[in-house]
Amino acid sequence: MIRSIVSTAVAGLAGFTATKAVLRSRLRTHEAVVRTNHAGHEVSLAEGPAVAAGLLAGSLLIEDPRQRTASLLATAAAGGLGAVDDFCESGSSKGLRGHLSALARGEITTGTIKVAGIPLASIAAAAILRSRTRPTGVFGRKADRPWYAAAADVVVTGGVIAGSANLFNLLDLRPGRALKAGALTLAFTDHDRRVSWAPSGAIAGATAAAWSDDLAGDAMLGDTGANALGAAIGVILAETASPAQRRLILAVLAGLTLASEKVSFTSVIESTPGLREIDSFGREGV
Repeated sequence: MIRSIVSTAVAGLAGFTATKAVLRSRLRTHEAVVRTNHAGHEVSLAEGPAVAAGLLAGSLLIEDPRQRTASLLATAAAGGLGAVDDFCESGSSKGLRGHLSALARGEITTGTIKVAGIPLASIAAAAILRSRTRPTGVFGRKADRPWYAAAADVVVTGGVIAGSANLFNLLDLRPGRALKAGALTLAFTDHDRRVSWAPSGAIAGATAAAWSDDLAGDAMLGDTGANALGAAIGVILAETASPAQRRLILAVLAGLTLASEKVSFTSVIESTPGLREIDSFGREGV
């Protein structure tokens, strides 16, 4: 177990470092990877593809074939569609409501593609995960379990993965916030089944590599990195939680997503003792 954690962590760190080096040498200060953050400072989006690459590199070393395939699919799809929104953005719509409103007007934005694509890929990844226990049938169906119950569990599992990807994107509004949320989620995850250790190592490696530049406000995850990170963590949550826990997690994720349309997460965090200190830890003047 320790060897698998170390190997995926090293792969995650190496994948991040190699990708970021290539992007820096090719793009440097190219306007395609430069954005203005909340404080008016220019930051690089190169961190996002580097984090996604690190997560994928680590996921390649997951021993269980179903978990490996599901992790690669969910992370690659979330990161890839996030990259489309980062670097090929079309339309001025923001947020879930904005993208759905644009779609109602017949306007297909890059955000709309992401809103549709990530859940579909997440459900496909969930079907792979839930097939772990099946003797026959589709959607991980057991002999004594109706097909529609198994199908519903796949949809819920996919919702956990997609909802996690979206939530981490919503959190990536201040330096280090999404990375800290990921680290805390892994710290409080039930690792008893041990299926979460190897993918957690990949996340830890990529997070460690991105940590200093992100906290300093020199780089940010963007949709690419935040969606990929959230999807990778969503797969872990889906694997370690019971069916009832997955339904609860999905309800919380859906509630937070809907709340984000009305409430500023930053305002809530900055006005809540404890959360405020965790959020600002290691961040000086950015």
